[in-house]
Amino acid sequence: SITKERTEVILQGTSSLDPNDPTAVWEEFEFKCKPGDLRRRPCFISPYHYRLDWLMWFAAFQTYEQNEWIIHLAGKLLAQEEETLSLLATNPFAGRDPP
Repeated sequence: SITKERTEVILQGTSSLDPNDPTAVWEEFEFKCKPGDLRRRPCFISPYHYRLDWLMWFAAFQTYEQNEWIIHLAGKLLAQEEETLSLLATNPFAGRDPP
């Protein structure tokens, strides 16, 4: 079945030294085919799909304890691992210090 609403997991990072600071600017890691920027043309690849983007959809239905891989993904993004970043459409921290 298809739900009427879609819950999304959004991964963001900040360069702020204090992430709890209300003035901290949070920047989103954008995926290649996961819904995100409404101005972006939808991704259509048939008959295949981007596995990570698809897994992010299902992760939104559960807790992070049920999807431990998402914690490892976040760690790899913090470490700016090139192999992991290649799975994403954009890295808001490219050419800058990691979040």
